[in-house]
Amino acid sequence: MDLRLDGARAIVTGGSRGIGLAVARGLLAEGSRVALVARDEQRLKTAADGLRVAAIGADVLAIPADTTDDASVRAMVETVVAAWGGIDVLVNAAAQPSFASAPPALADITDAEVATDFDTKVLGYLRCARAVAPHMIAQGSGRIVNISGLNARRTGSISGTIRNVAVAALTANLADELGPHGVGVTVVHPGLVETERTPRLVADRAAATGLTEDQVRAGLGETTSLRRLVTAEEVADVVVFLCSERAAAVTGDAVSVAGGNRGAVHY
Repeated sequence: MDLRLDGARAIVTGGSRGIGLAVARGLLAEGSRVALVARDEQRLKTAADGLRVAAIGADVLAIPADTTDDASVRAMVETVVAAWGGIDVLVNAAAQPSFASAPPALADITDAEVATDFDTKVLGYLRCARAVAPHMIAQGSGRIVNISGLNARRTGSISGTIRNVAVAALTANLADELGPHGVGVTVVHPGLVETERTPRLVADRAAATGLTEDQVRAGLGETTSLRRLVTAEEVADVVVFLCSERAAAVTGDAVSVAGGNRGAVHY
């Protein structure tokens, strides 16, 4: 299937690693131009250089920006528009990393932790969508994909559930408002995904539980219908499809890419 993304102008936040970086690779493979956005300038440069090496001739912009700062977000979007004349795709993937062996319980979680999570992920996504929307509306088309998480559908992480449910609610509101202008908005719920962060997560949990790292990894996979973790590339495959006009009829909805949420029924 031709996704018709050749030449598309895409912004990927949280693009220096993990799912964001995998999405950038996927978009480049379809011929898109990609603006890679992250806060850490050195990690961002390394990621962008790697993409250019892997895809000779790839049109990649590396733009340091902080999605918790509205002025930084607006400046980033204007940089992309100045370079390419518009924006066709926004993938919101910026989030606060967490390496805790277990999410903090009610007695331990702080206001600051929840506020930081919310500011980065929910308000950060809102800021980016607000900045790109006028450009997409003006051209009568566009796709926004918000990366959320399966915590939106289960308990166990107070902050994780709050922020991911909020992202889903934000997505539905944006879809209703922007749909008449030809702009689709979807949310993707990954589960626990195999990325460069996984070894540290496994090591942290092994240290906390007394299990071996192999036992921890096997246990993580047992929570899925596939009995394994999905990869960042598998998530990216779905996200890239949702970035295309082939997915025009999919908007306002959540798509789970988690290898199956074992034991759960969603309808």
